[in-house]
Amino acid sequence: MKDKINIGINVEVPKTSCTDKHCPFHSKLSVRGRTFTGTIVSRDLNKTAIIEWARPFYLRKYERYEKRKTRLKVHNPPCINATLNDNVQVMECRPISKTKKFVIISRI
Repeated sequence: MKDKINIGINVEVPKTSCTDKHCPFHSKLSVRGRTFTGTIVSRDLNKTAIIEWARPFYLRKYERYEKRKTRLKVHNPPCINATLNDNVQVMECRPISKTKKFVIISRI
């Protein structure tokens, strides 16, 4: 197998390999589009994680900002295997399921 795996973005390749068909490093899943950074708040047995990050939302009436949270369901490949409270970088891919359209590409 090649030492250098190019997924189109400059991230570190995981040390371990996996046989997951939805891994951007060890299968043919292509990543494109939006990139986000967030914290893992929940994990599932089926290689799914929920990440969230805070964003400011402007309230015109009060001329102030309030904090709102954005949550995404993402695919957590076995070679990355991010755990709770890890800061991760995710990138958009083709739909993996009804709600999963992003995959974790690195731990920060």
